[in-house]
Amino acid sequence: MISITNSLQNQLLRISQGQLNLLERCPREFQHTYLEQLRPPIKPENQEKQLQGSRFHLLMQQQEMGLEIDKFLQADDDDRKNNHDILQLQNWIKAFAIAAPEILINNGNSEIFRESEHYRTLQVENYLLTAIYDLLIANPEQAEIFDWKTYPKPENKRKLQYNWQTRLYLYVLAETSDYPPENISMTYWFVQSPSKPHSIKFSYNSSQHQQTKKKLNQHLNRLTQWLETYQQGEQFPQLSEGNKTCNYCQYASRCQRQIVGSDTKSSSHNLPGVDVTLVNLANIQEVPIKG
Repeated sequence: MISITNSLQNQLLRISQGQLNLLERCPREFQHTYLEQLRPPIKPENQEKQLQGSRFHLLMQQQEMGLEIDKFLQADDDDRKNNHDILQLQNWIKAFAIAAPEILINNGNSEIFRESEHYRTLQVENYLLTAIYDLLIANPEQAEIFDWKTYPKPENKRKLQYNWQTRLYLYVLAETSDYPPENISMTYWFVQSPSKPHSIKFSYNSSQHQQTKKKLNQHLNRLTQWLETYQQGEQFPQLSEGNKTCNYCQYASRCQRQIVGSDTKSSSHNLPGVDVTLVNLANIQEVPIKG
């Protein structure tokens, strides 16, 4: 078996915002999810929501590319469920076009850069930080990141501000471009709303950039240490007894954090571990940010 130290030296481990969020919330959950790949199947209702969200993102990308999307929004009289999903997509796109027409209009100005699903990476030691922007619009003076959300707007804006998607996306763009942090912003658009889509915009500055850099380096340094000791048979740290987060964790029983009186058992008990050197750390699915 190749040691984790050699593995880190010989390959870059991709790290996404989802993995950083999970690592910050609970290192042991990160271990079970990514190193041991014990993530249980997605519930059907959640899978449907994710699929509908992916369809919306795809339609927005096709529209930005100048492709005709009407044919993708045609209903099938024999498929009621499909018709419901299509109607929902139609409503989202129409409502967004009314709420933010300036974002969708491409006037062909050569000084303005526009790209949907814009992919950027930043190497930090043995890690490759990855960010995928739903839409990036930049001119010679400033750049703005846009992200589409198909779940309701969160009540707690502060949690969204400190979510690693916000922090990492702004940080990576500042590190990989000539824009100073003060000229970069990120806007979330929440298209699922009973009235109209709502947005939350975050500006950026040099102080925030340095804070993110410090916090990011702390997480990556700890991750390197935990990966090395994990290869030697030591598990990642877990939350303390009585932490409420464990009450909602799929690995509660595996971590000896089973809720008293609960009959729920983790399906991960009988699943084998996986050689860490063979694991591909994939992006975690997008989930709502709780308020």
